Amino acid sequence: MEPSLSAAELDVRRFTHNDLPRIRQALIDVHADAYAEAMEDEFNQRFPWFVEHWGGHPDFACVIAFDGDEAVAFAYGAPSTPQREWWREHLDPAPTRSRTFSYSELAVRTKWRKTGTAELVTRALLEDRDEDLVVLLVDTGHPRVQALYEAWGFRKVGARQPFPDSPVYAVMLADLPLG
Repeated sequence: MEPSLSAAELDVRRFTHNDLPRIRQALIDVHADAYAEAMEDEFNQRFPWFVEHWGGHPDFACVIAFDGDEAVAFAYGAPSTPQREWWREHLDPAPTRSRTFSYSELAVRTKWRKTGTAELVTRALLEDRDEDLVVLLVDTGHPRVQALYEAWGFRKVGARQPFPDSPVYAVMLADLPLG
């Protein structure tokens, strides 16, 4: 029998834009494991491009959870460009507080699912943010993932398909700090 996996035993480390050369492969490896059953999808195969895109942002923020030397999960994003909070189009009226952190990606190795690891890295990423709000996209084909984010304080405010070959996503917004 496999030993019990506990998110509480993981070592969560913070990284920035300057660390990208050092963490790039760990992000790609965790993503490949987390999406192994869907890697034939061309959109998922473009993940290295997304790592470069988000990691190229000067205020890129990333947390990676490690079990010893193995990266088992990550979460990353970057502040939105002020006055260009695209999510505002989904709300009428939009909140007056608008400084937004764009939570771009969360991935957890399959072995570590349902251990609290997703919440651990999400909260670690967002706990010290000084923005007012956090926005993310969730594939509408995964209602349990959307429900998980709702349990953490996010609410669906709309739907969006950011790329012609991407899934339709639920646009989810939460106040910071998370409750």
